[in-house]
Amino acid sequence: MKITVDFEECLKDSPRFRATIEEVEGDVCELESKLDKLVKLCIGMIDAGKAYNAANKQFVNGIRELAQQSTRDEVIESSLTKFAESLQEMINYHTILFDQAQRSIKTQLQTFVKDDLRKFKEAKKQFDKVSEEKEAALIKNAQAPRNKQHEVEEATNILTATRKCFRHIVLDYVLQINVLQSKRRSEILKSMLSFMYAHLTFFHQGYDLFSELQPLMKLLGGQLDQLVVDAAKEKRDMEQKHSTIQQKDFSNDDTKLEYNVDADNGIAMEGYLFKRASNAFKTWNRRWFSIQNNQLVYQKKFKDNPTVVVEDLRLCTVKHCEDIERRFCFEVVSPTKSCMMQADSEKLRQAWIKAVQNSIATAFRDKNDDGEKLDRKSSTSTGSLDSGGEPKERSLKGESALQKVLAIPGNTCCCDCGQPDPRWASINLGITLCIQCSGIHRSLGVHFSKVRSLTLDTWEPELLKLMCELGNGVINQIYEARREELGARKPQPGDPRLEVEAYIKAKYVDRRFVRRPSDEELRTKVVSLSKQEKRLSSSSEHLPPRPPPPTPKLRPGSNASGQSAVASGLEARRDSLFCPDELDSLFSYFDNSSKLRSIKSADSGIQNSADGSREMLANTPSNNSLADAEAAESPPMAMPATLPPPVTLLPDMAEALAHGAEVNWVNTEDDKRTPLIMAVQGGSLVTCEFLLQNAANVNQQDAQGRGPLHHATMLGHTGQVCLFLKRGANQNAADIDEKTPLSIAVDAANADIVTLLRLAKMNEEMREAEGPYSQSGQYNTNSPTEMQYRKCMQEFISLQLDET
Repeated sequence: MKITVDFEECLKDSPRFRATIEEVEGDVCELESKLDKLVKLCIGMIDAGKAYNAANKQFVNGIRELAQQSTRDEVIESSLTKFAESLQEMINYHTILFDQAQRSIKTQLQTFVKDDLRKFKEAKKQFDKVSEEKEAALIKNAQAPRNKQHEVEEATNILTATRKCFRHIVLDYVLQINVLQSKRRSEILKSMLSFMYAHLTFFHQGYDLFSELQPLMKLLGGQLDQLVVDAAKEKRDMEQKHSTIQQKDFSNDDTKLEYNVDADNGIAMEGYLFKRASNAFKTWNRRWFSIQNNQLVYQKKFKDNPTVVVEDLRLCTVKHCEDIERRFCFEVVSPTKSCMMQADSEKLRQAWIKAVQNSIATAFRDKNDDGEKLDRKSSTSTGSLDSGGEPKERSLKGESALQKVLAIPGNTCCCDCGQPDPRWASINLGITLCIQCSGIHRSLGVHFSKVRSLTLDTWEPELLKLMCELGNGVINQIYEARREELGARKPQPGDPRLEVEAYIKAKYVDRRFVRRPSDEELRTKVVSLSKQEKRLSSSSEHLPPRPPPPTPKLRPGSNASGQSAVASGLEARRDSLFCPDELDSLFSYFDNSSKLRSIKSADSGIQNSADGSREMLANTPSNNSLADAEAAESPPMAMPATLPPPVTLLPDMAEALAHGAEVNWVNTEDDKRTPLIMAVQGGSLVTCEFLLQNAANVNQQDAQGRGPLHHATMLGHTGQVCLFLKRGANQNAADIDEKTPLSIAVDAANADIVTLLRLAKMNEEMREAEGPYSQSGQYNTNSPTEMQYRKCMQEFISLQLDET
């Protein structure tokens, strides 16, 4: 190793040594400046490379999008996909190159500057300091007077110690200089060599990549010449066709619109017509109409699902309309509605009228064995689904809900301030509120209180039942249990809003007045209550079977044979809320799945058809019907001497939640069941509604992968199935045995739940197919599926509430 500064020379501290030191220090200072500059340039290069890679990625993504758009052209799609993959590989190689540059140049040289040059600077500081001390000691020793012996000795001792310290420091400094001079070579060359090898690897990888791509590029190059020739030929053909069509006479083009019953696509006639809307403004909109499959349909856009104007043309008539201001109008009238339309000319109007008349004649002429099915389908669709207009929901609104809720003791005054005649309610707490307190509750957020009007909002039966099970008295016993003990003043009517707001936050948010339970009670409160309800429901097995309800009246429109069949099936108990006509209408109207239709009965020989599905569903007994049948075959059990007393669980569950119990707590000792699942097993619909209103997860599963909807289906609790579907339960979720609620209901032969789940699924599919909005810009909540679905759900929920 070549020594830059001689160790012997440094001990002499000669002018030659000082000149060498000064030269070395200047060289190190310049080295530091150059290295700092190089590191900054490297950082700039890396940042620019990252920006280049980001822009390059966007470019490659653009190539991929172009390839996806060109799926119809296999050559372009495959070529662009291959090019995008190769360019992506080059981006990866660039990323590796910049990472290597960061490690070799930036990190390595920064470490050299920070560590080695820092040590050199520290050694220089110590050398400069000891040099000054040595110079001062020499001056003091030279100035010591001859006749003052003690000053001479003191100066001599200081000089000796300073020289000794100087020799030690200068040797360390020279060592640091020599090490730095030697290390600078290796560090600089090492980092640069690593960087150059990274470039070598990068270009080798790029060369290998494009060498593999070269045959494809050559092949495409050869095909490109032929593509240019083909494009020029296609252009000439298009120009010739354009010139030929341009010379044609289009003045009588509307006469070419003809009715063709044997069209390959099944569309006998199609074209644009103006249609008068059924709204109050009677606006006219231009739509694309077509006659297909004996139906008159229209659509706004090609991708929209056609809207059926007339479901069966045999049941309609067509006539001219001369009594309105617009020209060329005609009207298609069916038993349920009429549709006013306008053509662009008199010839087109005559063509459309003739097409509708021909369709009517063709449908009657071709009538065969399928005619009876069409008659039944048209009658049930117009009668069962469209006659009602709105579903018969047993929901209450206005004064009816107000009277029922205010009839609960304590509800005639506001729960928080005592204001009489409240008109608002908190549905998850089950209390009534005045308008001021309702505004404060609303500001707390829905995770504390969900506010609803008693007079303006519509009240579903389950919510009304929940309000009647709780009330102000019950909730105040929980949330104000320690109010008097703590000396807190309850607000009065007319108190300032700030005082009332502070009291409500202390009561419901901080829960300051709730009496705290022990830890064990806090952990098991909600689940133990649900288990208690489960035990109560199981005790009902010892009760004698309920008397059968009276046979419901048959709906109009059924024939004599149908009446006798239905009556015989309803002698003991009605199996389902759906009469056979309704089920036939539902499945002929909406059924696009063959899952249920594939089920055949070995005893009755039900065929794979819409009628077979209807009969299977209408005649399959529900769980309750099966229980009645079993009770009829076996002798009834004796009435027990004493029955268990009725227990109201909702107040206890409200108290548990007030104590901080977790509504979605998972019981690991009981198959990971949640309070909501245990409430399902208890059979109480109101308890489930209470937990759902207080943020219970309707899709949380147990150890078997079953959610509340699975358990409600297995137990045959139809009302709970409706409730969970309303609250967003996922009916497509499968348990560990790959069983969905629908498959469980089919296996259990529960006709009501099967039909509900099928309706929900069909409703979902139709919503997805139609999109979130109808053509008028608003969601179609009055579609037959939606109306029948809501009607059935409300009916089942009300029935279960009545039974409990």
